[in-house]
Amino acid sequence: MSLQRTFVIGDIQGCYQGLQRLLNKVEFDPKNDKLYAVGDLVARGEDSLGTLRYLKSLGDSFSSVLGNHDLHLLATMNGIRKAKKADNLQPLLEAPDKRELADWLRQFPLALRVSPEHTIVHAGLYPAWSTQQLLSLSEEVSYYLKQPNYTQLLEVMYGNSPKSWKKSLSGVARLRFIINACTRMRFVDKNAQLEFDTKTHPSQAPKGLLPWFELPNKQLAPSEKVLFGHWAALNGDTHSAHFIGLDTGYVWGQALTMLYIEEHRLIQVTA
Repeated sequence: MSLQRTFVIGDIQGCYQGLQRLLNKVEFDPKNDKLYAVGDLVARGEDSLGTLRYLKSLGDSFSSVLGNHDLHLLATMNGIRKAKKADNLQPLLEAPDKRELADWLRQFPLALRVSPEHTIVHAGLYPAWSTQQLLSLSEEVSYYLKQPNYTQLLEVMYGNSPKSWKKSLSGVARLRFIINACTRMRFVDKNAQLEFDTKTHPSQAPKGLLPWFELPNKQLAPSEKVLFGHWAALNGDTHSAHFIGLDTGYVWGQALTMLYIEEHRLIQVTA
């Protein structure tokens, strides 16, 4: 039997054909290989429904963290928010198995350790947190997402405050900050306050804003790597051995990227 291979894929965004092309390129074998995703499984691509059905069919060979689009889908499925016009979600919202897909999706965490050295999270690692703290805070949110009344969390997760982390945060403020840091973060100021308006490449950002990964994080071990998506305009441009950006904008006509963990090699297909 050949050794198990581990792949981590960037934002799929419902691009079913691109997903299949990339998996075919590496001859992905669900019986032997493992596929992880950095979130945003759905949204602007041509077939979010087909994407979710396929990934669910992989069973234990697939796992993911949740992105902002995945959480928004759950809120939309439950009538809390309306689908955005740009999101191609109607077939999914009308699917006979949508409840089953929603229940499958909400079992995924916000952060996941995929090897002793590799942790995945959709938007990134908040600079004041260790990866162990990130995993622990992810579990706090997952606890509520896995409850029968999980929609109560979805109803209060929207909003930009609080902007800063304090260990003393509690209740809705605490959960919202964790969700925002894990699924929406791009830029912070020098005091590690989250800023949500700017989505450009760091070279075009307003003065005073830094990509979250440029604020020093003293809690990272030298060998640790954080794999993230969410930021298409970044195009993987972190200039850091610690932080690997896997959203390379396939849905915007660029590339779909996957990291082959065992060989530490990036594999791509272009749109």
